[in-house]
Amino acid sequence: MERAEAEAIYDSGRERCVEVILELAASVERLTVLCGRLEERVRRLEEQSRQSSRNSSRPPSQDPPKTRAERRAEARAKVKASAKREGERKAGGQPGHPGSGRGLLGEDQVEMVDHYPNACGGCGHEFADAEKVPSRRSGRHQVAELPPIAVIVYEHRTHRLRCRGCGKRTTAVLPAGVTSSAFGPGLQAAVVTLTARNRVSRRDMSELARDLFGLRLSTGSVDAICQRASAALALPHEKLVENVLSAPVVNVDETGWFTAAQGRTLWTATTPAAAIFRVAEDRHRDRLQELIGIDFKGIVGSDRWWAYSHIDPVSRQACWQHYADFRIMRTWVRKPWWRAVIGAVGSA
Repeated sequence: MERAEAEAIYDSGRERCVEVILELAASVERLTVLCGRLEERVRRLEEQSRQSSRNSSRPPSQDPPKTRAERRAEARAKVKASAKREGERKAGGQPGHPGSGRGLLGEDQVEMVDHYPNACGGCGHEFADAEKVPSRRSGRHQVAELPPIAVIVYEHRTHRLRCRGCGKRTTAVLPAGVTSSAFGPGLQAAVVTLTARNRVSRRDMSELARDLFGLRLSTGSVDAICQRASAALALPHEKLVENVLSAPVVNVDETGWFTAAQGRTLWTATTPAAAIFRVAEDRHRDRLQELIGIDFKGIVGSDRWWAYSHIDPVSRQACWQHYADFRIMRTWVRKPWWRAVIGAVGSA
């Protein structure tokens, strides 16, 4: 605003001056809020620009490109650090990495244990029980602990009663919820979870039950529990497979696997909601058809393994990361030094 404009506003009267001042105050307030947001955004961007694979969890591939001078300076610094055994990267969080400490739980989620001092640290006065009252700001230290774990053994006794009318003796039968097994459903579920999900062996599970629960459980009993669980889960597993294979898009992959020290292939078909796994003899096309069927109607996401080449391109989505790796490899192959390496390896 120029001086002539300001004088024109002043000459227009008191009301006009007040309106202009209020408009300017509102504009200043809006600009203050906007400046605060921009400063916060600049601060976040500066923090992100300072992050690298050395002071955060970012992979080295996401580090910004460096100039030739920077690369040479970094190489010289690494040589000096290696020679002097100083400046090496230590395990744990690096300088500049934000902390991630354990937060305290709410008072409704913990059991309180109050501690009071026995005597004054200044004069030595011993506090009486009436003086030990909670303070406004007490120190808080939370310790997570397991209660004593012990298996509860329930003995179900089936008694026999004699009828006064006919004299016949009748023996009670076990309720429907009590099976003939010596182990309850909760214990069996824990055994199956540890052996199947956490891949604890039968022998290790037997030792774990003895050491942790004080329960004598043979390896044969562990295997029997797993077999019963497998039979009980057969129908839910079929429904899971049906749900996965009826999805419009399924991602399929295969990887090496060992069963009884023999080479196998672990196939998987996954969706955002569920996944199915199957151990097969090899990674050929027939195993893929056994996994998803011959007439699968959806789109298959996969890598570029030849077992997927028979799928119609309209119904197949190749992995973009594998495509990027292929492009990089093709670029390397064109370089003379890479051809020299391949030739040296081949001649060796």
